[in-house]
Amino acid sequence: MVDMELKRDRVTIRYKEHKWEWIIEPRYWRNSILWVAVLLLFPAVSYFVSPGLINTMISANLLACIALPMSLMGLGTGRVNFGPNFFVGIGGYTAALLSISMGWGPLTTLPFAVIVTLFAALIYSPLVIVARGLYYVLLSLLLPFVFLEVTIIYTDIFKGDTGLFGIKPLVDTGNAKINFLVIAYMSIALLIGYLWSINKVIKSRYGLIMAAINDDEEVAHGIGININKVKIVVFVASASLIGVIGWFYAHYFSSFAGQTYLMFTFMLKVFLTMMIGGRTQIFGCIVGGYFVAFLEMIMIRTMGPIQPVLFPIILLVLLFVLPEGLFGIYRKRRYREYYPTIHVRR
Repeated sequence: MVDMELKRDRVTIRYKEHKWEWIIEPRYWRNSILWVAVLLLFPAVSYFVSPGLINTMISANLLACIALPMSLMGLGTGRVNFGPNFFVGIGGYTAALLSISMGWGPLTTLPFAVIVTLFAALIYSPLVIVARGLYYVLLSLLLPFVFLEVTIIYTDIFKGDTGLFGIKPLVDTGNAKINFLVIAYMSIALLIGYLWSINKVIKSRYGLIMAAINDDEEVAHGIGININKVKIVVFVASASLIGVIGWFYAHYFSSFAGQTYLMFTFMLKVFLTMMIGGRTQIFGCIVGGYFVAFLEMIMIRTMGPIQPVLFPIILLVLLFVLPEGLFGIYRKRRYREYYPTIHVRR
């Protein structure tokens, strides 16, 4: 008989006369495994109970997938980008136009969506060096609106008034419910991949460099860090991750419209997903994404026509009531040192 003993700092397995022991810290991975299990079970349960919940879960995962690169961008550049939906629009329109004009599927349009988003972010990246404070906020906020005007002016290409239709679907099994289920697991995989990779970057040496720049740029420059290079690399890489979500939206709905993703309301949902979860808390982005998505679903079902007015007001009130975010409250009560500690060798 196999006997497994789980303690605070180690796992011990005994089988007959054999013994295996691993010295670990379960507190760092136990909760993560539990929450991943919940995420994996949720679509399967919803498939039989209430299939409509699957769509809400997909929306929550995608909001969190936009907020995660935004948090990384804020850490690496020292500036809050108020226009992440610009990169959603770039990735979405690239995938939509290629799919409609060339007949390409999602796997073919994905690399082009990433490349075009990288190019657009590279052109935009000098602003993280030149502009600061209010000027950067205004420029990042206006960029999606400028792009929206472009889609309306060149409506023959972008169909700015109605949106683009006829995009190849992300999944086509012949059964709508199974399509939702498969896409839900794809969004979970994307969310876990984003969370794992961004968490690895933050805990790495490169994460410490970004933290130093975010804390004091002059000091970081004084110790030999090329702050401009780091800012541009982080900005462009984060923007490309956001562009992938635009590609996901386009193929998921088989349509894409700037009136949906380039408007202020969508930006507000993404921004508040990051803030309600907890500023600079990447794990809190998931909490914020699910909170915003399910709150919107409940308000649509209960409030009806006044939902578009009350929804942003409630989110803004919660933002002021919970300045540390929902995940920040949890961390105050159950503190864990998630970030690496610098050890000075003598």
